[in-house]
Amino acid sequence: MGFPRVLVAGIGNVFHSDDGFGSEVARRLAALPWPDGVRVVDYGIRGLHLAYDLLEPWDALVMVDALPDRGRVGSVTVLSIGPHDVGDGARVDAHGMDPATVLASLTALGGRLPPRTLLVGCQVAETGDGMGLTPPVAAAVDEAVHAVRGVVTGDLAREEVG
Repeated sequence: MGFPRVLVAGIGNVFHSDDGFGSEVARRLAALPWPDGVRVVDYGIRGLHLAYDLLEPWDALVMVDALPDRGRVGSVTVLSIGPHDVGDGARVDAHGMDPATVLASLTALGGRLPPRTLLVGCQVAETGDGMGLTPPVAAAVDEAVHAVRGVVTGDLAREEVG
């Protein structure tokens, strides 16, 4: 039994202030060493690219994204996502990056949700036009990096593959 195949997907729009959170976390994660089988990608706003990459057989998907209306600005949360959290996939937008829509599009493309799907998210303050994270969200990037490392090398590594 080898290390599980895990796709870590940074999601966000760097031109919309705090919405670039997932991209910044993915940039930092990509600079770290990972076990064989772990792939870290900053998808930015390329939702269809992520959906096509998910057609490969993955044991787990860890998305990193900005979260609105989930508590105190700068707070990092790890959420488990299952089939009941995903819509019908009727709308596929090559430049859209709403994670639920991207995951729902898998069915339309002939794929399925990986057995374990997690979202590491940060409550954001500002998602209007502008580059750069607000101070509380920028301060949460390190916490999110540690959360993703913990999930991938801890929880997911201990699970049976296959």
